[in-house]
Amino acid sequence: MQARIVTKGLFACFDSDLTDAEDAPVNVEISAVAWNGERLVFGSDKDIPGAHRSPVFSLAVDDGRPREDSLAYYTADLIKNAEKYEDFALTDDSRHMVATTGFDRIADHGAHQDVYNRLLVWPCGEPEAPQLVAERDNEGVRSSVVLRDHLAEVLGAPYFKIEGLASVPGPNGRDPMLLFGIREVGADHENFDYVARVVGVAYRVEDDELTLTGDFSLVYEFEPSRWDGVRFEVGLSSLEYDPARQRLYFLTSYEVEDGQGGDRMGAYLWSLSLAGFRAGDQPTLVEMPNGEPLEFHNKAEGVAVLPDGRLFVAYDPDRELTLEDDHPRDERGTHEAPFTVLELVD
Repeated sequence: MQARIVTKGLFACFDSDLTDAEDAPVNVEISAVAWNGERLVFGSDKDIPGAHRSPVFSLAVDDGRPREDSLAYYTADLIKNAEKYEDFALTDDSRHMVATTGFDRIADHGAHQDVYNRLLVWPCGEPEAPQLVAERDNEGVRSSVVLRDHLAEVLGAPYFKIEGLASVPGPNGRDPMLLFGIREVGADHENFDYVARVVGVAYRVEDDELTLTGDFSLVYEFEPSRWDGVRFEVGLSSLEYDPARQRLYFLTSYEVEDGQGGDRMGAYLWSLSLAGFRAGDQPTLVEMPNGEPLEFHNKAEGVAVLPDGRLFVAYDPDRELTLEDDHPRDERGTHEAPFTVLELVD
């Protein structure tokens, strides 16, 4: 599969002069994006302060470009006060949005880090009514932390990090399956391996409540760093399912020291049919029209299928302000998020 870059750009996620409690500029770090049928919904893995703001927000699009004048924050308490959003997914019926945090930390004592462990669902267009999946109330902190035990058992390790989320139809008319893309697995946050694994579990939505109806299982994995053309060790950074093409897309990203005291960041895009996914086939590394691997020179962490079939790719550049050489500008503002729109050719 090949991809052609249609456009690159920036969009503002809050006021350019927004500062945090220490009076430092707030930096947007987009880690999730999904199309909800009418708008693109974004998630930042860093807080966006202000009572009327939130790390989750949506924008209308015009020819694939987010319209800044349409910015709407999702300020329901369960959404606003979760930490480290990593990916979103549209349910099988296209009526509900599901959001996951990283599930990569929990406190040894107390519940103050349970907010890093939330799996949320809300009706598209009604973000004021979110519900927790597998809800647990611990010392007044509401979360989905009970899911960590299921995920840890399947992955065979106490530490892991979710960075992808997708929903695919169930086989033979059975309940659809929620897919969790795993980026890191290991003993703890300092001792882990980068991976590209997918854990799946069947689910059902009734009365706007999402219930998990099956057991968690490891349903897919591949080793992207072994591919010719992949220059660095990478881990999974996003999942997306395209129901029109019956195809899954994977983003894998890297962040390595550049030898000059900084980091070099980038990502690759992969494609796999749903039938191939179920059969355990290897994915295809998406290429440019010249046959070279499509390599983003920024940390791509979100991919969404637009109504016309094009892909919208969002980046989490951390605190890096310098943009790619072929970007319309040399630098972004801390309030601006970079994006790329791709057109795919089978």
